[in-house]
This record gives sequence, structure tokens and C-alpha cells, in this order.
Amino acid sequence: MNRTVAVTGATGFIGGHLVQRLVAEGWRVHVLVRRPETHSAPDSILAGPAIETVPGSLEDPASLHDLLRGVDAVVHVAGLVKARSRTEFFRVNAAGVANVVKIAAEQSPSPHFILISSLAAREPDLSAYAASKHAGEAVLGDFGRSVPWTILRPPVVYGPGDPNSLIFFRMIAKGLAPLPASDTARLSLLHVADLSAAIVAVLSSGPATFGGTYEVDDGQAGGYSWPTIVATAGENFSKPLRTFRVPKAILQGVARLVSLAGLVLGRAPMLSPGKVREIYHPDWVCRGGPLSEQTNWRPQRSLKDGFANVIDWYRRNRCL
Repeated sequence: MNRTVAVTGATGFIGGHLVQRLVAEGWRVHVLVRRPETHSAPDSILAGPAIETVPGSLEDPASLHDLLRGVDAVVHVAGLVKARSRTEFFRVNAAGVANVVKIAAEQSPSPHFILISSLAAREPDLSAYAASKHAGEAVLGDFGRSVPWTILRPPVVYGPGDPNSLIFFRMIAKGLAPLPASDTARLSLLHVADLSAAIVAVLSSGPATFGGTYEVDDGQAGGYSWPTIVATAGENFSKPLRTFRVPKAILQGVARLVSLAGLVLGRAPMLSPGKVREIYHPDWVCRGGPLSEQTNWRPQRSLKDGFANVIDWYRRNRCL
């Protein structure tokens, strides 16, 4: 009999890829959507006999009951990466977790709750986003006796359809290679297909991962430097790269202006002073071994292959 999993955030970049992977692996999937009519077309990634759309939101207990009814597991992907205020970050990234896990605790038996957090949760003092992700993890930990849970902390996740990395690849395509941090700064990356596979592996692992917090990356020990990242991306274009340093003070000034404009216009800016502090943090390297020890998951895409895959997608969809 097919097992059933509920997914929040299915309409987003990571959630959409995850749902497709789950269906391919034989899972039945419940997805929470605010406007089901926008996903009813036959070519929608959320259409198909194995997918049940549940109208509602993280703030609506009734829809959450519908979402979690009869499921074996729930993968909580929904979250904000940009917001107009600290309060807004916490409303979704912390209180949103609490809303879902409370309903999960009422199910019998309780489903395995997998929280897709962020490596940023490791450094909650850097930004409101990081603090809210850390708080979301703490909320889940409070339910440790009533709900079996696992936390995954991915680093920067990229892949086909990712709107946040597009500006970076457009600059590389023009031969411009920004270096926002020192050469000694290191960061891990992960292709969305590998993250989706890791989530499926956790779903299939049974109690082996219960109560664990796992950092997941592409297997590159020590992560990458910014020069390596831009050089690897540049291999996919014919133009020579012209690298340039981006001073932190200048980017902080731009971030303040963007944030002020966001307040005036009522929009959530992607670049904020907190985000700049995240960018210049020297150590975003995952310690990813334990998850592979507890499951059969191993990352499959190298940075070179992953960048080639996403650039090919951007080209085919006329984004580059």
C-alpha cells in the first residue's frame, strides 16, 4: 500500500521539486495551497492522481487537520526567506512550525515530522531570518515526546527554477564575477535534486533519524570559496570573467536603502542588513556525514554538474 506524506510549501522552489520526487518514488502526497484553482491545470506540477490539494494556510487549523489526516509523515518546507519585518519572519518560520506540529501531535499515530530548516539556524544572532529558523527548530524540539521529528539544515540550495540565484548567473553570463566575502570564507551548496533525495531517504529511514538535526550538502569537504564558485559557474559561458570585490560597507548601505524602499512600498526585500551579515559570515560549511551514516542517502551532483544543469534550464526557459 502506498504511504502518504503531507507537504507544506509545495508551491515554492524546493517544495515543488520535492513533490515531484515523492510521486516518482511512489508516495501519495497531500499539499497545502492557498489557491487550488491556480494549480488545477493538467500540466501543473501539483496535478496528478497521487496528489491531493488541500486549500488553506498555516494559520488555519481546520485546513491543517485536513492536510494531516491519515498521513504517515509531514515535510514542513514552508517558510520565508525574505520579509518586511522580524515579526513577519517569526510569524511564519516559528509560529508556522508550531501550528503544524500541534495538529500533528493530535493525530494517532503521530506522523513523522520533518522540518526543512536552514544552516542559518546555526547562527541565530546574525539576522532575523536566522533567528526565526532557530526558533522554529526549538518549537519542534518542544514536541519531542509526542511527535517523532527530524530536522534537516541545508545550506544554499540551487537548481532549475530557482528565482533567487538567477541574478548571480546573469552577472556571470555577462562576464561579471562578484566576490562578496574574503577568499578564506567557505560555504557549502546543495542541488535541489539531492536535497529532495535526502528528504525521501529520511522518510524511508524509520526511527533511525528521529530526534536528529542533520546538516546536508553536496559532499565537498570544507565547502567552497567564492573564487571557486564563480569560476565554476563561468565555465559554462564563453566570456572571460572579471572578478571584483564587493565591500561589506557598500552592500550594507545598499541593503538599508532597499529595506527602506520595501517598507514604503510594502514589499519584502531580498537584500537586508541581516542578509548582508549572513553573506559575509566566514563559515557556512556543513558537517554532513551523520545523515549518510543513518540513511542510504549520498549526494549525486557535483558543483560543476549542478551549475551546468541549472544554467541549461535557465537557457531553455529564456532566462539567460
